[in-house]
Amino acid sequence: MNQLKCLPQETIVWGHDILGTVAASLGDYGISRPIIFTVGSLEALNREYIQPGIRDAVGIFTQLPAHVPDFAVRHGLEACINHGAESIVALGGGSVLDAAKAVSDSHFKRTGRHLPIAAFPTTLSGSEFSHYFGVTETDGPQKFKRSYAVRETVPRLVAIDPRLIADTPRALLLSSALKSIDHAVEGMRRVEVDHPHAILAAKGVERFFSVLDKWPRKLETRDALQRDLVSTEDLLQLQLAAWQCYFFPASVIYGLSHRIGHILGGTFGLPHSVTSCVTLAPVIRACAGTYGAKFEMFASGRTSGSAAAYLADRLSGLVRSLELPSRLGILNFDKAKLAEVSALLKNNYPAEVADLGDGAGEKLDALLASLW
Repeated sequence: MNQLKCLPQETIVWGHDILGTVAASLGDYGISRPIIFTVGSLEALNREYIQPGIRDAVGIFTQLPAHVPDFAVRHGLEACINHGAESIVALGGGSVLDAAKAVSDSHFKRTGRHLPIAAFPTTLSGSEFSHYFGVTETDGPQKFKRSYAVRETVPRLVAIDPRLIADTPRALLLSSALKSIDHAVEGMRRVEVDHPHAILAAKGVERFFSVLDKWPRKLETRDALQRDLVSTEDLLQLQLAAWQCYFFPASVIYGLSHRIGHILGGTFGLPHSVTSCVTLAPVIRACAGTYGAKFEMFASGRTSGSAAAYLADRLSGLVRSLELPSRLGILNFDKAKLAEVSALLKNNYPAEVADLGDGAGEKLDALLASLW
């Protein structure tokens, strides 16, 4: 039986120069007395475009480290309660969005009410469209990023405007595009090629390639804009591609590339988006047998060879052309830690490891060694 699962996300608005208008109309979307969750590097963006339009904001919370450590969720919840917040405006990337969702869920557990979220995403990873969030547990002998899926935490409103990503650091912006493509590809684990996720995700991946294949080298996005090497329309196309890649998150189940990324990020501190640059293409090759013909969705330009090899080669080439890291060694990851990564994956994500086929344990060890 095929299924399409939908989330209670009410409104997504997009366009050029819409931030002030959206911020001023948050009340129309049920976002009242919000606390603003963001990070220090986005202070200017918040001060100029978001905060002036919000007449009833109750405060700002910026203690939001990467990978959403559990103590940050506790501090965020206390900030919401102490300020009397009735909603959250989340301005930032995946970690800020995940923190907002985790705090909303914690608020429900404390008070019986989820805090509605308005999302202003500054990366392309797509967390703003989903009910998934990760929280890194720090109290045990080893940190571990645990995943949650709570439908009530999906942002009620999402605003998409190129201005949000125009000053996102190059490496973060471009690697988050790879994370979004990861959503598209691994979303095929439990759906067929006629599923709406498959159809939209394939369009999203091609949309990404159409912009990223011509992306200028070296330059930060703001510099590229000023030199007319990219346009604000290009940025909007990237944002819309991220949406297409993750249009039906409730129908998507994470795969091995994501799970390796969760371990590398939550336990060992590697940047979340960068992990997909390292893991996605090798995982596609290694899990080709399990996915079967599903990768044909992403191989429309193929003239020979398997769809999995074509897609993996295309992604590897994109990572190289964007000058993003493709190996753990480049990220100064300790090779001796790979055994710990393997053990955590086998213990916590056996179904995803099983995508490697017969002898999955040994294949996982070989895969991880190849990533270094």
